[in-house]
Amino acid sequence: MLKAAGAAGVAVTAATALPATAVAADSAFAHPGLLHTRADLARMAAKVKAGAAPYTAGFARLTANRHAQSGWTPNPQATVYRGAGSPQNYATLYNDIHAAYQNALRYHVSGDSAHADTAVAILNAWSAKLTSLEGSADRFLAAGLYGYQFANAAELVRDHPGFDLSRFQEMLSKVFAPLSDDFLVRHNGAVVTNYWTNWDLCTMACVLATGIFCDDRAQVARAIDYFKHGEGLGAIRNAIPVVTGDGLGEWLEAGRDQGHALLGVGLMGTFCEMAWNQGYDLYGYDDSRFLKGAQYVAKWSMGGEVSYTANTRAKGAIGGWSGRETASAAAGVDPAMTRPIWAMIANHYTKRRGLSASYLTRVAAKSSPEGGGGDYGPNSGGYDQLGFGTLAFTRDRVADTGASPVPAGRASAPSDSADSADSSGGTASPAAGQDLAATGSDDIVGWSAAAGITAVAGGLLLLRRRDRVRRGGTE
Repeated sequence: MLKAAGAAGVAVTAATALPATAVAADSAFAHPGLLHTRADLARMAAKVKAGAAPYTAGFARLTANRHAQSGWTPNPQATVYRGAGSPQNYATLYNDIHAAYQNALRYHVSGDSAHADTAVAILNAWSAKLTSLEGSADRFLAAGLYGYQFANAAELVRDHPGFDLSRFQEMLSKVFAPLSDDFLVRHNGAVVTNYWTNWDLCTMACVLATGIFCDDRAQVARAIDYFKHGEGLGAIRNAIPVVTGDGLGEWLEAGRDQGHALLGVGLMGTFCEMAWNQGYDLYGYDDSRFLKGAQYVAKWSMGGEVSYTANTRAKGAIGGWSGRETASAAAGVDPAMTRPIWAMIANHYTKRRGLSASYLTRVAAKSSPEGGGGDYGPNSGGYDQLGFGTLAFTRDRVADTGASPVPAGRASAPSDSADSADSSGGTASPAAGQDLAATGSDDIVGWSAAAGITAVAGGLLLLRRRDRVRRGGTE
């Protein structure tokens, strides 16, 4: 088992293989069960059909996106290059992935099979042609980001007629997962703290998502173990190294810049949500440490004052050059900067768990209704999250906020879940007899008031367009 690195900035001198945790080979995962369960998809469809806010506003953002149209034509490549190579063509990949995801999601909400057919055509085209990811160190970003996104898009149509499931699983297993797994072991030949938090987190998300999609329980166990005990900066105690007296958790990458900190929070939330839907509560791990880190970034991003403990990290290659870099204070912020990350996290803690999370609710309301790839600028940073959280993750408060996560199709949480004693949280499924089309309007009004936003036009939140929204990069 990998041990936590302790104080950030401690260099390692040798790579250690990720543990192949023993798990029951006959225990398949619940499907669909990455970012969206069957109950989640039913909730979205019922809420939109009932005209419930804010789901209708979220669905309107989806249908308006150019990627969500059934006429999308894929452009698969045999080799995708990012950071270096000829040509550097990774934009083709992420645009097609977002088109597949958005069409698949639109199908589940609307029932229009043309969108499912489009998603299947995109995914089949890529699994028939893609053989490798190449480039600079950025190839690991491509593997991590687009691997977890590809798996999520395919999960929504895995049972659809015409989808080549086995070929897609093979592509994920041979092209995306090995690069991500290798990065968590060797970090591209660098000392373990050379790469900032989001590098680990995107590769962790890929390992987890492809493991679930391919029913590889050993791979899933490796990803979850790394979240808890990994040496890199993506492990939770390294990403959030300090919990302050006011209950906030200092986000390490806040010492770098706002864009990358937002990316990291979104990726950790994505990781926790996918794990939750398979019965693993990482949202509540280590006394809900992620909640404290997300609250910190939400407060800071809205212009609030936060503390930051000076942090020095080692840089360089193993057996090669070396250096050190110190972040001494939280970076400046632009309150207009946003990513579609907050609805998922805020709804988990306030609706599933019944916890107070004032900064999360304020920033989620401010960002609502969340869009997706193509709505946040033309560059790769605008495609790092799948988005549409207002539609996908707005939920009614559950009656039992103390239950453990149980995925659909399972009688109980998996017994082989590492550190299962740490689990706490609510169920992802609606309570028995609960009306899926209930609006939950009281919560929307409360969130709107907290953010200073007025609900108008039948409850839809109309956000004032800003003249300029600065967004961070990826790596």
